[in-house]
Amino acid sequence: MTWKDTIDAIFAKRPLGAPNSTAVVERDRVRTGAISAMGASLQHLTETAKVAAQLQDKIDSGDLVTEVSPADIDGSFITDRIVLDVDPSIDVLIASMAESGQQVPILLRPHPESPGRYQIAYGHRRVRAAERLGVNVKAIVKRLTDAELVVAQGKENLERRDLSFIERAFFAKRLENWGFDRAVVIAALSSDKADVSRYVSLARTIPEEIAMVIGPAPKAGRARWIDLAKRLASPPGCEIAKALISKSEFLALDSDARFASIFDALRSLQETTSTTEVWAAKDGRTVARIERSSNRFVLAVDEKIAPAFGEYLLKELGTLFAAYERSKEMPG
Repeated sequence: MTWKDTIDAIFAKRPLGAPNSTAVVERDRVRTGAISAMGASLQHLTETAKVAAQLQDKIDSGDLVTEVSPADIDGSFITDRIVLDVDPSIDVLIASMAESGQQVPILLRPHPESPGRYQIAYGHRRVRAAERLGVNVKAIVKRLTDAELVVAQGKENLERRDLSFIERAFFAKRLENWGFDRAVVIAALSSDKADVSRYVSLARTIPEEIAMVIGPAPKAGRARWIDLAKRLASPPGCEIAKALISKSEFLALDSDARFASIFDALRSLQETTSTTEVWAAKDGRTVARIERSSNRFVLAVDEKIAPAFGEYLLKELGTLFAAYERSKEMPG
């Protein structure tokens, strides 16, 4: 071994006497480069995983605004607003978004039953506008329970465009029908227990098919809806309203005008006072109860006292009615 080989071996940290071949040097250089490249790849993967985890955290916490196609979005499982074909406000929103873009993101949750789809907590109108414009909608995606979703849905309405009285009433009724307890309903409507009870009571009184065609009627408050409910409770009132809502000229009106049209049509209906009396057999047994009003005559048979008498009357009704018709034809 020459003195040059000795010095090379010391600096290369090889045992003295080891061969100083070019192949050995190149092999060590390749091995070092491969280890370095592997380390860089592992570091890159680690950083990528951190970024992905941070991104998922932002998505889960609702801190990230993303864009979602309206085609991938389903409505809330409980409807709060009453949507009409005639809705000038949606045209205003579409024009605003076309000119200035969507200013406020909507809130979505991953659909609990359809992977890859989303469910709206709030922002239904913005989704409709984006769909009409053919653009994606800006959204915050957050994992929400059913209760968290409906509370967020109700509170957003209060902060942006409050629900009308009748919308609040039917929203409360639907929440209760879904099985939510009163605490969740109160939180969703930001109301107290007494108000929620009044909402639910009214929504159970007004026929839903009529209320949905009238629409939100934002100018009609609690007192007028209660008045309308009383008039709809009578058979003629309900029939008049059902006939009116099927007319094309009625459907061409906006919501407040629809309410006014039905309200005015039923204004002439006065609350009728009824009287109640009983009919007793010769032996003193009270067989039937009669309720009379200006437009009703109700005969209720007590089946405990006169079993099957009601069925007998029903079978004889044709004969009785024919006798009644003949009596009208008799002179004097």
